[in-house]
Amino acid sequence: MEEILEVKELRKTFKLTSKQRKINKTSDTVKVAVDGLSFKAYKGEIYGLLGPNGAGKTTTLRIISSLIKADSGDAIVDGISVVEHPNEVRGKIGFLTSELKLEDFFTPNYLYDYFSNLHGVDKDVAEERKNKLFAKFGVDSFKEVKIADLSTGMKQKISLIISIVHDPNIIIFDEPTNGLDVITAKVVTDFLLDLKKEGKTVILSTHIFSLVEKLCDRVGVIINGKMVVSDELSAIVQDKSLEEVFFEIYDREVGLEQ
Repeated sequence: MEEILEVKELRKTFKLTSKQRKINKTSDTVKVAVDGLSFKAYKGEIYGLLGPNGAGKTTTLRIISSLIKADSGDAIVDGISVVEHPNEVRGKIGFLTSELKLEDFFTPNYLYDYFSNLHGVDKDVAEERKNKLFAKFGVDSFKEVKIADLSTGMKQKISLIISIVHDPNIIIFDEPTNGLDVITAKVVTDFLLDLKKEGKTVILSTHIFSLVEKLCDRVGVIINGKMVVSDELSAIVQDKSLEEVFFEIYDREVGLEQ
């Protein structure tokens, strides 16, 4: 297998405000979000990051995507260090998060052209790719409709399209099906499988067991900022369900800390 991503000993902490300490019922002034986390992903696979809310999945993906800086550690994306060359890394990846907010007064057509130009995509190539993606996701009839007037599902489709305008080889999706109806969720998951068939690498963060079982080749389980298991899905589950195995791992890891 050809390695395309290596995450090496990432660590990230955040200072807690007095309000945050009160909400979390802690006297700690610092929260460790990612704690020495490492894993590898390979070309043409879907790698699932699985863990409960607050485990450190989103923080890890944001570090890999160069959106935030780690306190220490590094991520090597297709041979490029995110610490040393963050701008180059941005050109290698697509990043979709459920927290992406599209400006209400723009249209899908405008947003696609804007981000395509931002990534330096040739105009003819961008237009051909736009026509293909808009048709695939049923955006054609809505391409001149303002974002404010689109459904949640359509907004998610537009967000997905925008995240891959530059045809990246590594696509990072943070909870891509959150809040979607079953029809739109299937469109998105089917597209992830299409990306894999094209030889792309997909890093998928989720807490949905069935999604991991359907899509992922390998899985990493993150608990309290630490990677506690990283292996092929079949090796992790063996003759059990992923949900059953996950809670066995969770109970063991949390029990060790108590």
